Amino acid sequence: MKTSLIKFYSFSLIFIYNLTSIDVIVCQQVDVHGYQTIASHHLNIECNDASTFGFLPSATGKENTIALQKALDQGGSIHVNRPGTYKIAGTVYIGSHTSLVFGNGVFLQKVDEEGTFTHVLLNKGALTKNYDEHISIQGLHIIVNGIDKVFSEVYGLRGQIAFFYVKDLRIEHFRMMDLEKAQFGIHVCTFEDLIINDVIIKGKKDGIHLGRGKRFAISNGVFETFDDALALNGHDYATSNPEMGWIEDGVVEKCHDLNAENTTGYFCRILAGAWVDWKPGMEVQQSDAVVSDGKIYRVQAQPDGKLYTSYTRPVHDTGSQELDGINWGVVQEEVIHTAGVRNVVFRDIFLEKPRIAFSIHFDNDRYSRSYYPGAEIPIQENLLFDNIFIKHQEKKDFISINTPIDVIRITNSTFKENRIRFHSNEAMSNYLSTTISISNSDFAHNGHMELLINEVENKVILFKTIFNTSLNNSFIGIIDEGPGKVTIETDLPWKLP
Repeated sequence: MKTSLIKFYSFSLIFIYNLTSIDVIVCQQVDVHGYQTIASHHLNIECNDASTFGFLPSATGKENTIALQKALDQGGSIHVNRPGTYKIAGTVYIGSHTSLVFGNGVFLQKVDEEGTFTHVLLNKGALTKNYDEHISIQGLHIIVNGIDKVFSEVYGLRGQIAFFYVKDLRIEHFRMMDLEKAQFGIHVCTFEDLIINDVIIKGKKDGIHLGRGKRFAISNGVFETFDDALALNGHDYATSNPEMGWIEDGVVEKCHDLNAENTTGYFCRILAGAWVDWKPGMEVQQSDAVVSDGKIYRVQAQPDGKLYTSYTRPVHDTGSQELDGINWGVVQEEVIHTAGVRNVVFRDIFLEKPRIAFSIHFDNDRYSRSYYPGAEIPIQENLLFDNIFIKHQEKKDFISINTPIDVIRITNSTFKENRIRFHSNEAMSNYLSTTISISNSDFAHNGHMELLINEVENKVILFKTIFNTSLNNSFIGIIDEGPGKVTIETDLPWKLP
């Protein structure tokens, strides 16, 4: 074997090869603190350690922000290997074909050296609505440190790490233990091909918050959040997603919702909505959307429930403009009229926290009304719940539904006293029909249990169960069709209320 050594600056490139093949290139950074080693099995890959650019535990937050930006601007694979806590005082932007890899013992801590800021990481294309592609974030551990700002760069984009207009994004080994009240942990909107794997998020706001997009997998998540652990929000408050549309073709699996002393929200919010074409004299409130001049506009106002009358059509191309005392913001140029969730599998979910597990949802409050009166009806579609384990003992809805949905399938799951409940958001007159199928599941409640409750006038439900087990001889499921019509085909002992 023959070895050669080439030195430059404070680095060494060591080529190790034999007569028949070159096996490995090793980059060593040498300084007074010792060295870090990065190995690659391809000679044509540069070894980029962020410390090369001055990204160091000893640097200020401002210095580290500038240094990490310089590193990411190189593209390729950027590594942060030296253990320590790295201060960050501003948003760092990542572009296409870039991987950012953090080693064990590396923490990024937000600091207020030049004012509060929103994102630790944001993709470059978010500012121009140009897609970034093939981005990977591995091993990122953020310490929020109380630095919590709703949004700044993009209206409605509020993740500690955020991506808007992105394709082929992978986030792995992500940790955040001190989420504050204003920002989500991970926020992704307008995406294709998203993988989020191995995350632990704890704190006061949503863990993972998705806007419109398609083809996604969220796996191996542990959540302890005051608000939603997961939010699949096709529609949303105007301040909580920059665009609206359909979230489709995804899997959420191997996730845990840990117990906590206080709570609001759900394990997963599944949010739909619909809006109309602008017309003179229409009344609007905060977050209402309209289609006008080939674009979608939303009311950007205070969440005070105030109604405004619109007489002047919004037609501006960018930003916001006040017309008739209404601040209209341009949201998107793709003309659609509905939003929601379809074709999603929830599998191997462990629910310790006593709250509504899944809310198939419309908002209708001072922050937002998801359904504008008279709009096209948004039908959420084809949701599968497989291997869902409810571990708490409290009487909480397993699924709470106040939107139209076509099919809900539940398999291989374990229930205690956790009903399926249909209720109205008082914005629609027709919630259409729904088929519910439950199979190969266990019901552990002792005595009478509310199994299916309908509170929606004229709601039509087909309720089918097969191959299920009641674990107590006294179990009887209560099926209450309320003011609607329920067709029942069940292998479970049941009765009307």
